[in-house]
Amino acid sequence: MTELTWEGKYDEQGRRVAPLRVTLPFQTIETVNESAQQRQRTLDLFSAGRDSDWRNRLIWGDKKYVLPSLLDEFAGKVNLIYIDPPFNVGADFSFTATIPDDPDTDDDETTSFLKEPSVIEQKAYRDTWGRGMDSYLQWFYETVVMLRELLADDGSIYVHLDWHVVHYAKALMDEIFGTDCFHSEVVWKRADSHNDAHTYGAVHDTILFYSKTDRPIFIPQYVPLSQKTVDSWYRHKEPETGRHYNLGNLVSPHPRPNLTYEYKGIKPPPNGWRISRERMEEYDRKGLLVIVGKTQPTLKVKQYLDESRGRQVTDWWDDISQLRGYSTNQDERINYSTQKPEALLERIIKASSNENDLVLDCFCGSGTTPTVAEKLNRRWIACDLGRFAIHTTRKRLLSIENVRPFVVQNLGKYERQAWQKEAFSGQPSAVDNPQRAYVEFILQLYHARPISGYVWLHGVNRGRMVHVGAVDAPVSVGDVTNIVTEFKKSIGKGKDSPATNGVDILGWDFAFEINEVARQQAAQANVNARFFRIPRDVMDKKAVEQGDIRFFELAALSVDVKKSKRDVTLTLADFVIPPDDVPQDIQKAIKHWSQWIDYWAVDWDNKGDTFHNEWQTYRTRKSPELQKSVTHSYEAPGEYRIMVKVIDILGNDTTKMLKVEVK
Repeated sequence: MTELTWEGKYDEQGRRVAPLRVTLPFQTIETVNESAQQRQRTLDLFSAGRDSDWRNRLIWGDKKYVLPSLLDEFAGKVNLIYIDPPFNVGADFSFTATIPDDPDTDDDETTSFLKEPSVIEQKAYRDTWGRGMDSYLQWFYETVVMLRELLADDGSIYVHLDWHVVHYAKALMDEIFGTDCFHSEVVWKRADSHNDAHTYGAVHDTILFYSKTDRPIFIPQYVPLSQKTVDSWYRHKEPETGRHYNLGNLVSPHPRPNLTYEYKGIKPPPNGWRISRERMEEYDRKGLLVIVGKTQPTLKVKQYLDESRGRQVTDWWDDISQLRGYSTNQDERINYSTQKPEALLERIIKASSNENDLVLDCFCGSGTTPTVAEKLNRRWIACDLGRFAIHTTRKRLLSIENVRPFVVQNLGKYERQAWQKEAFSGQPSAVDNPQRAYVEFILQLYHARPISGYVWLHGVNRGRMVHVGAVDAPVSVGDVTNIVTEFKKSIGKGKDSPATNGVDILGWDFAFEINEVARQQAAQANVNARFFRIPRDVMDKKAVEQGDIRFFELAALSVDVKKSKRDVTLTLADFVIPPDDVPQDIQKAIKHWSQWIDYWAVDWDNKGDTFHNEWQTYRTRKSPELQKSVTHSYEAPGEYRIMVKVIDILGNDTTKMLKVEVK
């Protein structure tokens, strides 16, 4: 067959460039909506070495790492894939962040601003479009190859695109899946007619429907008949019941010698009947047969309007409207730019999967696919690179009544370990000490000068000492203790000894109590400790070369705790977010600390395993007010670890741990 080629499809030796296949373990960073009983059952199964119950999965990460990491567990097991990948050269990862009303005023005005994409999102954009169509085709090819491997034999994939790239994608899908496994090119009329001075107005998207084999699950879908069709077809009416009906043809369109029989004096048509004598007798007993015609009478069957399933859906979908303020589906709108209507996904999921089947969307965006899959009792895996997309999807899922427990995952330290090995193992300076090469790399990005002779202190920046955390472990309170101890011992001990009482502690992850316990511990020793998160962007070579790396200080959360017997009440008291990532004019719009908060959740009895979302509250378009207090009643006395997680309006999370004793 004819092959579509592009620069990068083959290497210099003429070999096909294979997709990256780095398999990494997933880390569960949050379990949502799991009861205490379900949680205990999971722990019991884990301790017994048995598989735990299924949990739907919301995964934050780059699909080039996520998809190969899913293959070990899910190759050949996914029943339906829907993807709505980027298909517009001007598309990016920016989103509109909304600042809620100031609770201390009567002002109902909200402020919005465009949040520019993070550097890691810019990297994904460059990977996709950096060399124009050539890099897009390589990116699309690598994605679809792995998606095909994930599909079950009866599985299907729907690829949602528009006029920019759909013709290229069709050629690629034919190559990967085969033309025999192409089923439909669905045209979705997503917009109303509009004028364009230079061409025809673009009003539709295209959805390509392929399958793993030529025998996929497919359940025809139906839409109600138009009034014109009803008036034309169902013009007959039973006087006694008032039921409208159509007269269906019983004549076979093709010769059927075995169905050539006379019935009630009516001679068979030349080709015979459509149905057997037994079926004809059944229709007769039910009073459904009607004799029509006088000179050449024949038989027809009553088909009632109230029993009609409607018209079978074709490949032209003009009955599902886009999301807009005045449409019937406006309640779905969450102001996410690429959001698709639930009716669109409902049709696809119902047509190509059964209940409890597994549905995958690796560009989940606003979360329409997992939301509809959840409502239709399908299992689901949803992935996205954007932190804001993951937060938006989590909120949307939690709005579903009786949503089943699900987990939020990423590749965490394993992705960083893979990057560290690849980035530093081949460098001459890393031969003797690859860990030191990594530390010096981070220090350089932080504009700090490396120092020697210390274990816990690695550099100095503007008189402040600097510690660089490891890629595979969070900075703990114990680490801070060691940093402070070494800091105190080093005062006045040489040219690299501390010039101020400040230490900047850089880390990928931090222990939950770090901002309170560790900071207070350092302050007691007269050490001013600041904590900065090492951004994922340092793993992007292009971002490093362009000087786009920025380190942001951790936000600080204050929570008041009140106890009354076995009741514990938590009240948000303050939230301080370093506003480096927010435009100056937007910072001025923040009049009260609570305006930074979009969502918060509580794990009332943390076991040290992962954050379990047992209660949450959040702002919505309909309910923009944020609940700031919650009370929980414990069934038994004891000491409990409470974890509070706050998500700010930019999608970043801050976690705080509290210890309470109830009697």
